[in-house]
Amino acid sequence: MTKVTDYISKQKFVEELYRFRKGSITRRHFLNITGLGAATAVMGAAVPGLISRPAFAAGEIGDRVILATWPNYHDAANFEAFTEATGAHVQMNVFGSNEEMLAKLQAGGSGWDVFVPTNYTITTYVSEDLIEPLDTAMLPNYDPASYDPRFSDAGSVDGKLYAVPKNWGTTGYVVNNTHTGGHKMTSWKEFWDMTMDSFSGRTMVHDYQLTTIGNALKYFGYSFNSIEEKELADAEKLLIDAKPHLFAISSDYQPSLRNGDAWMSMAWTGDGKQLNADMPEIEYVLGVEGGEIWSDYYAVPKDAPHRDAAYALINFLLDPQVNAKEVLAHGYPTADAATNTLLPESLLNDPILYPAQELLTALEFGAAVTLTDPNRAELMARFKSA
Repeated sequence: MTKVTDYISKQKFVEELYRFRKGSITRRHFLNITGLGAATAVMGAAVPGLISRPAFAAGEIGDRVILATWPNYHDAANFEAFTEATGAHVQMNVFGSNEEMLAKLQAGGSGWDVFVPTNYTITTYVSEDLIEPLDTAMLPNYDPASYDPRFSDAGSVDGKLYAVPKNWGTTGYVVNNTHTGGHKMTSWKEFWDMTMDSFSGRTMVHDYQLTTIGNALKYFGYSFNSIEEKELADAEKLLIDAKPHLFAISSDYQPSLRNGDAWMSMAWTGDGKQLNADMPEIEYVLGVEGGEIWSDYYAVPKDAPHRDAAYALINFLLDPQVNAKEVLAHGYPTADAATNTLLPESLLNDPILYPAQELLTALEFGAAVTLTDPNRAELMARFKSA
């Protein structure tokens, strides 16, 4: 019998380790892809959080809490502190689109305790009876008066609170200026034109219909949320024309930008900040035509298996001291005034996190209809399969 062992390259290992530390992949995926499933005890000291705490350390809320969230969106040290304080290990499931999250909850049996929906999706979750109204008595750290209502109002539906604010931000793109010949990019038209020209094979777009279709619509000056037949047809033609020139369709784009395989990608605020901080040649751009402004929330699905742990985690993350650490780690702005008082002025004045007003004015919040519109869903499916 011949034993076959698959090895990954050093570069691939480093990429997967980075993804795990930033919260882009789950512990199980990291162990499987790197072949470390039998060696977790050895790796525990080198990769904090890789190994769950033993069940006997669990307190009254149980030994785990399962969180469905987005890539590169948390401070791993805060999860470790939560586990230290409560005995409950935070298990992450990472998603790249709200459509994925909705489909998982609609299918039932998600096993999630907490998830992170975006503003425009919450009415759909409520109408389909997929999330519960929040018990604010279990969230003493939530002070609604501390939040900018632009980024908190979507959490309430028909007078009931279903979700509390996490972070807000914008959707733009990142570009490695090493390859632009000194040209400063400013528009979505340039993004798509360069994708099909000098950046062919080097551009990434989100695996997420709201932003990928929305930013194709901006090429023509249409609304980011359009569901008009002709406008969607124009966007589809652009996407199909661009498809052969793309490096990848993925919402986890940081590793490819960091290793130089990709030069440009659609991006969210925090990723833009993280990349620019580590590689100043990578710039975050908001297209002058407009695009998306968004706010994310914490919510509890119906029938969450570890409900007490869910509330404990949300309450812990809403503590301004903890939330400030989150913002410093991931680079997404918060709408919580109490947290902002703990952040350095340099961050509060950062143009990536807080763009100029003329750029913000052109941005649109996502509309609820875009989440369930069948034409947009079918367009995205055709684009991905082309």
